[in-house]
Amino acid sequence: MNEDNAAVRVIEDLRAAAHAGRAGDRMPSVRELMARHRASPATVQQAIQRVAAEGLVEVRPGRGSFVARRQATSEQDLSWQAVALGEGRPGEDLVANLVAVPKPEAIPLSSGYLDPDLQPTEALGAALSRAARRPASWGRVPVEGKEELRAWFAKEAGGELRAGDMTVCAGAQEALATVFRGLADRGDAVLVESPTYLGAIAAARDAGLKVVPVPADQDGVRPDLLRAAFERTGAKLFYCQPLHANPHGAVLSEERRPEVAQIVRGAGAFLVEDDWARGFTVDGTAPPTLASQDVDGHVVHVRSLTKVAAPGLRVAVIGARGPAGIRLKNTRSKQDLYVAGPLQEAAIDFVTSPVWRRHLRTLQQSLRARRDFLVRAVREHLPEFDIAPSSGGLHLWARLPDGVDDLELTAAAAARDVVVFPGRPWFAAEPPGSFLRLTYGGAPEHVLAEGVRRLADAVAAVRG
Repeated sequence: MNEDNAAVRVIEDLRAAAHAGRAGDRMPSVRELMARHRASPATVQQAIQRVAAEGLVEVRPGRGSFVARRQATSEQDLSWQAVALGEGRPGEDLVANLVAVPKPEAIPLSSGYLDPDLQPTEALGAALSRAARRPASWGRVPVEGKEELRAWFAKEAGGELRAGDMTVCAGAQEALATVFRGLADRGDAVLVESPTYLGAIAAARDAGLKVVPVPADQDGVRPDLLRAAFERTGAKLFYCQPLHANPHGAVLSEERRPEVAQIVRGAGAFLVEDDWARGFTVDGTAPPTLASQDVDGHVVHVRSLTKVAAPGLRVAVIGARGPAGIRLKNTRSKQDLYVAGPLQEAAIDFVTSPVWRRHLRTLQQSLRARRDFLVRAVREHLPEFDIAPSSGGLHLWARLPDGVDDLELTAAAAARDVVVFPGRPWFAAEPPGSFLRLTYGGAPEHVLAEGVRRLADAVAAVRG
């Protein structure tokens, strides 16, 4: 880890020298950088190569490194586009920021995807290779997806859902966009838990819907406030993450589940169940899906394989019965005809093989260890952070101490190459305080430890 820190210091030093100098100026020598940062020759050489790849430094073999010539800036005037594009869409940059790939030297304390060490990439590669060799994989695919894959998702969801009720999508974000566009009209209200997944907020707003927050606690959405929200807005959609809600980790309690179902049924509405964390339960046993207990077709089930496997496995499903299922299949076909056949074949191969269950068992053990480690690290270095209980998922939800602003802290952490995500965007209205989402699934324990130490430095800097 010390060598990693040295590499970061050397890179920052080289960048600063390149920006301060003129084209052709000599950069500090390898020997000078080694002495200045107590770094090994290999570390310094790698840092020089990194900055050279950024176009800031030119390496001349046998002579050293020099400030590279700046590329001429374009003189084109693109300001007309601001007029043509008109008003921006609220929150359109949030999802892009959330899934942005961090710099190699940055420590990811907020990531929506598994650490590469936890991804079953070898098994996925083998499954995709087998799928690619089957000529039928490259043919046309039904709009709703391959039947074997839809049948697997339906069995996993339980209840009355069948293969014919499922529509395969290219990831959960596309599935949510399809649901919001297909089941509501522009200007309609959609109820969401507060806080909730900011990708859902963005997708709903992009569909022209009015997002109405309903407060949640550690037992999930509050039924009394949900009933009041339906009565006030006349909404016909309620977006819910009943299992390890992102970002705050709540599980909809056994006591509240029937009451929530009754409220939705009484409103003649749909409950959009985002089952994103199925497979991520690390304490106890995960409750069944809400779809499995739905008898009248009020639950629209969404599940993805991307989070629990790897970012490149962009395969998800929407499950809905009756006219709603037909509407969603038709809406999906207008956005994109179908998910690529080889990817669907690889997904079928993967989830129906023994490696799938082995992956889940190993993953849950690793996530439990990392969650416990991050909790201990935060309590040691950031004891004023109030961490919400979490029995699974990928994240910890931390309320910040008084006087610490989440946006300021995020910026201060970024200056120390630590990526955290502020709490504010996860609320559809004014947040009740300052929060951070901290992820334990995106990095190994020694990286999490260093990230928390740097985050503590950032807190001290914000407080002045």
